[in-house]
Formats: sequence, structure tokens, C-alpha cells
Amino acid sequence: MSKLSQELEAGRFAVTAEIVPPKGTNVQQTISTARLLWKFVQGININENPHAIMRISSLAVSHLLVESGMEPVFHVTARDKNRLALQSELLGAAVLGIENILVVAGDHQSLGDHKEAKPVYDLDSVQMLHMISTLMSGKDLAGNPLDGTPTFFPGAVVHPQADIPELEIIKMEKKVAGGARFFQTQAIYDLDAFAAFMDQIKHLETKVLAGIVLLKSPRMGRFMNEKIPGIRVPEGLIERLEKSSDVVDESLAIARELIAGCQDLCHGVHLMTIGWYDKVEKMLTDLVR
Repeated sequence: MSKLSQELEAGRFAVTAEIVPPKGTNVQQTISTARLLWKFVQGININENPHAIMRISSLAVSHLLVESGMEPVFHVTARDKNRLALQSELLGAAVLGIENILVVAGDHQSLGDHKEAKPVYDLDSVQMLHMISTLMSGKDLAGNPLDGTPTFFPGAVVHPQADIPELEIIKMEKKVAGGARFFQTQAIYDLDAFAAFMDQIKHLETKVLAGIVLLKSPRMGRFMNEKIPGIRVPEGLIERLEKSSDVVDESLAIARELIAGCQDLCHGVHLMTIGWYDKVEKMLTDLVR
């Protein structure tokens, strides 16, 4: 069993964090950052071409982490591969010792740096979870038997403040039925709203890690409110940053308050520091063992 699955199944508050892989072959800084994070987390997400910007593959970096004694959360993205490539890549991940899988649809290529790329989306996220469950049963999607069966700890994403929460919960139910064992959420900034969401999904009995995105400036908060669906930053938090004499300290204070509040609401947190990797220790000190 993966360390992440052990923490969650044991009922302990788990912590994961994400890394954006480099755009090129120089992975030294990425591995150094992973080692820094590994002191405080049970899983390190390796994004797969985030925001549709081409970067080194999640599989390659995940393998390097395994070789270095760390535990990746390998992203599998619907946007770029058909079912043949997805199954092949997952079997490869299993052989390389990768167990934690996060299924994501992927940002549309029109948002990235290769706008002429053709999207695939052969399978959606629910179908990809069914695919992983099928592989773990010893067969491929065509019903052919596998010579050696992979073991995965599959997860998915959820948006607690989606515009139509009822549809998001229905989709989440389908993902659980498809085999999702844990969920990492979009950024949450309103603990009351998140508590209401967790109450709505308590029938699912799944593990949820709340997304904590460091709010680096008032401008960032307003940008997310205007441009990013499913994220709502309360005006009070934006005002705190505007009035603060030290925006970095205030940003960390907000993150710590959110992490502390989440300990009574869900099963862990997923840290998205947007480059502030060196702030993780301060975010967690005295809050999480």
C-alpha cells in the first residue's frame, strides 16, 4: 500500500503538495524541491502539462521520485492521450513502482502554448477511473487478460464551489462508483461553504483533501473571483492582504487558518504553493504532525 493510502485509511490527516515539472530536461531543481516537500507530506503531485503548457512528462518525474525514496501522485490526463496510450502508460507506471494516480481532464489546449494541438478526450474522467479499475481486475478495456495485474490508489478532483453544486456531486458519485478512493479539491477559501459541501457528500464515505492555494496578493484574489470558475475568495481575505504590512506573512496566516479549520471537516489538505515551496514548513508547523 502507498504511504498516502495508509495515512488516509488509518484516519490520519494527510498532506500532499504539487510540483510543476520543468519545461526541459533539467530536473535537478525539481528533485531538490521534492526532497524539501517530502519532509512534510505523504504524496507529491506531479502535474501533467498543466494549463496545457508542454513540460516534461509526469511519468518521468514520478519515476525519479520513486527512485529517490519519495512517493508521487501521478497525473493521468484525458486531454492528450487515447485509451491505448492511457492504459499503456498506467501499466508502465505500475512497473515503475507508482501507485497513487490522479485522474484529470486537463485544461483545454487553447489556454496553453501549443494552441494548434489537437485535443483527444477519448475518455472522460469517470471513464478513466473505470479503466483503472478494469486494469486492476486483470483485464484491459477490450476484455483481454493482463499478464501481471497493477495495483493503484486512484483519485480524482472535485470543485466544492462549482456553479451548479448538484451536478458536481452527481459527477463525484460517478467517480466514486468508478473507483476513486480519494479526492483533491479546487482551492477553498470559505470554511463555512466547504463545511456545507462536506455535509452534502457525507453519504459517499470517501477521502477528501482540501485544496489550499496560497493567496499571494489582493490582485490574485480578485483575478480568481473574476476568471476562474469554482473559486470564490471572500472579500474579507482580500481586504486583509490589502491592509497588511507584510503580504507574505498574511498569506501564510490565511493558509494556516484554512488548514486548521479543515482538520475538523475533511481528511487532509493538498497544498498548491505556486512556487512558494519554501513556505510549506511554516504553513504546517504545529498544525499537522
